[in-house]
Amino acid sequence: MRIGLFPGTFDPITLGHLDIIDRALPLFDKLYIGIGRNANKKPLFNEEDRLKWIRECYAHDNRIEALVYEGLTVDCCRKIGATFILRGIRYVNDFEYEKAIADMNRSIENGVESIFLTCSPQFTSVASTLVRDVFKNGGDVKQFIPPPVIKTLYPS
Repeated sequence: MRIGLFPGTFDPITLGHLDIIDRALPLFDKLYIGIGRNANKKPLFNEEDRLKWIRECYAHDNRIEALVYEGLTVDCCRKIGATFILRGIRYVNDFEYEKAIADMNRSIENGVESIFLTCSPQFTSVASTLVRDVFKNGGDVKQFIPPPVIKTLYPS
């Protein structure tokens, strides 16, 4: 069984994330979306909301499961039986950064491979950090986020 883990903070999950997930699905039998707890980052949105958003986005697909993990991504891979780590790439500098992490992960856990997918052109500038900044400053981010996030951030 081909099991993958797509790690990130997903603070919030964006249409760019969904683009990577949707295009990666044919590669896996099971794909976990892992919300990593990172001591260096202070998320704007709580874990419960982030999990709920992912689960609502993929309620129709039993191949996808969302979870929260702490510690090394490769340790999470071991726990869930994942042999692949999925990462999205927007720019060349993303690749350089992600390659260094992939090399380190492979050194720690030889049985885990990283797979990089470039984002579709329309999502190149969609980053959770930018979406958070726009939202915190009163801007409208609806065009960058999926309906479950819109429903929470802009209740009618």
